[in-house]
Amino acid sequence: MAVDPAPSARSMPAAFGGGAVIGTLGGLIGLGGAEFRLPLLISVFRFVALEAVILNKAMSLVVVATALPFRARTVPFTEVTAHWPIILNLLAGSLLGAWLGAGWATRLRSETLYKVIAVLLVAIAVVLIFGHDARGGGALVTGTLQLVAGVAAGFIIGVVASLLGVAGREILIPTLVLLFGADIKLAGSLSLAVSLPTMIVGFTRYSQDQAFSVLGRNRQFLFVMAAGSILGTFIGGQLLGIVPSGVLLPLLAVILLISAVKVWRH
Repeated sequence: MAVDPAPSARSMPAAFGGGAVIGTLGGLIGLGGAEFRLPLLISVFRFVALEAVILNKAMSLVVVATALPFRARTVPFTEVTAHWPIILNLLAGSLLGAWLGAGWATRLRSETLYKVIAVLLVAIAVVLIFGHDARGGGALVTGTLQLVAGVAAGFIIGVVASLLGVAGREILIPTLVLLFGADIKLAGSLSLAVSLPTMIVGFTRYSQDQAFSVLGRNRQFLFVMAAGSILGTFIGGQLLGIVPSGVLLPLLAVILLISAVKVWRH
């Protein structure tokens, strides 16, 4: 395993600033920005792939946990819990996917994990372009077919969330809107209710690997960058809608594609 660079290579101001910028980008589209933070951890702060994923997972967990009470003003907890069948449907697949995805990540060679991360970043860029502005017109399917599709979608989301160390909301929200016909605001809160336990399961699986020690070695870096991410997410949320989606989403997709190329070549 690679040796951590000198602390000066990971200055706290750079960690806070990087987290704030990434959080703002994510907040502008109603997400946490973890999909942008992972390439930053790899390319700029020089963490090896698995360590970067674990750090990203820890920060994503903090950001998602703080986002829940913030969103309660828009969508009350009672409205979220009223849709518990949807939450359980997705969790039935996502919890297993998160556990297996984290296990796969710990067994992959670094070179392979870099390539897997790059491919998933490209996939998320595609989702940003074609799935982010999804509009619900009623559930896509119903009954048993919806139940099976929900478990399958949850499994894929859990795997992606663990492999990238993200909350998976960039995939969860379009799934909730298209598959279950959820309102976009409700889908945002339901996605948090699904992603939080999913992330905890993946995080628990990662804790069994020796690479998990990266959190202890970089505790200050973790908390400073997480704080910057929370601030940035809040700022981005306040600016939500100011930058037209037609301009913002393609720009962010290009950033992800460039990041994917850099990670692939890492």
